[in-house]
Amino acid sequence: MIVRPAVRGDLGAIVALITDETMIADEAHVRAFETIDADPRNELLVLDEDGEVVGCLQVTYIPGLGRHGQERAHVEAVRIRPDRRGEGLGHFLLRHTIDRARARGCTLMQLTSNLRRNDAHRFYGSLGFVQSHAGFKLEL
Repeated sequence: MIVRPAVRGDLGAIVALITDETMIADEAHVRAFETIDADPRNELLVLDEDGEVVGCLQVTYIPGLGRHGQERAHVEAVRIRPDRRGEGLGHFLLRHTIDRARARGCTLMQLTSNLRRNDAHRFYGSLGFVQSHAGFKLEL
């Protein structure tokens, strides 16, 4: 089991994880992947087991003046394949991502989670995340 940067060949598996359905990656997905891949402040990571994608997430490193000018890591699209949940794979993927962020010098990792996802909230809490802020989103 390894965590590695995603490659374009992983795109179909990643889209299936994010949408919870078998879906063919279209041009919009390809454009988004290429933009993420080209941006040094973004990483799309996959959890690879013998060449098969079983999990993924995206992490964005955000510079800021707060926290004495230190970067923060924003994590989103955390997914583990449904038939593999409960095996500790999410912990493995996020622990690896936390270690990467620390090594980069980040002093904070943040994420949002849908209010209805109580199991996900317990999962994030088990990793040390604290519900310290209320999040807001605006559809544009």
